Amino acid sequence: MLGLGKVGHLVAELLHETGFEVGGADLEVGTGFSFPSRKLDVKDQAEFGSALRECDAVISCLPYWFNVEVAKAAIASGTHYFDLTEDVATAGEIRAMSESSPVAVAPQCGLAPGFVAIAGSFLAAKFSKIRSIKLRAGALPQHPTGMLGYAFNWSPEGVVNEYLNDCEVIENGVRKWVSPMEWLEKIHIDGLQFEAFTTSGGIGTMCDSYEGLVENLDYKSIRYPGHAELLNFFFHELLMREDRDQAGRILVNAKPPVSKDVVYVHVSVEGWIAKRLSREEFVRTFMPAAIAGRERRAIGWTTAASVCAVVEMVDRGELPGKGLILQENVSLEKFLATVNGSLYDGKPHGGSRR
Repeated sequence: MLGLGKVGHLVAELLHETGFEVGGADLEVGTGFSFPSRKLDVKDQAEFGSALRECDAVISCLPYWFNVEVAKAAIASGTHYFDLTEDVATAGEIRAMSESSPVAVAPQCGLAPGFVAIAGSFLAAKFSKIRSIKLRAGALPQHPTGMLGYAFNWSPEGVVNEYLNDCEVIENGVRKWVSPMEWLEKIHIDGLQFEAFTTSGGIGTMCDSYEGLVENLDYKSIRYPGHAELLNFFFHELLMREDRDQAGRILVNAKPPVSKDVVYVHVSVEGWIAKRLSREEFVRTFMPAAIAGRERRAIGWTTAASVCAVVEMVDRGELPGKGLILQENVSLEKFLATVNGSLYDGKPHGGSRR
């Protein structure tokens, strides 16, 4: 387990409770873990390579800019590789090197990218012809304050990238790139109104898999109404897009993390089933949950449980043990049947993978 921040620590805790032998590593290591941990610099190739050869699998919860080299080292040492990256360029490099990999390479195993693609492909399989696949997800404060209605419970670097990097879509059968924070729409969940707009990375590899099979496909982030207009002003009118690090610091200082968050997932597919135009939906609301003896934020446990479920499926032989694993090729039913995937069905964590 590389990276022992909030999500990385929880990933290791969940896998430890599931019955895996887990070890953690980071540049700075805390105390009180239920698993052994060590200080490790992934830039030290000799030390890092030696550490990898002691493991069957490595999960990177490091900042995305480390992941290409981590994946390269994992493949070279014969170690299965998993990560949570949202960064499009990073994921593309990792996919390219995985084509002939003798071990499993599974990037983008979080919530979005990750679980939304699993849910989307599950719904899409019901259709003989698909008109649209719409993937929507958002991690928000339960009790928003101020005009932004937001809290930075996720990496500020990741959020800023989502808001500023271009977004891949399929529109009217044409695969293309569009600007972020556009295509604004209203969306309702549990009687509440939200807005959703294009953001980068959450679509994962869905455009690769569904090009030629779907007329329209896109991913959007869910926010409280008014958020997109204010962030467009911040990034473009005030030119904060020119200094992403400073933009992240300002936003986190203004909207720090909250413990009472909520995650919304709204996935829908439209098309024809038995020659009838139909719409299928997968809509869920996830709240903080007590896991491994502590209450965990919704964005933390949904992200951690997703990658842990994929690890379980590789261990069980339900996913390939070599080559690239695309999230849309993960069976939703088998995902939910894992110890960690069952958290998405509201079941308590526990038991063994065996």
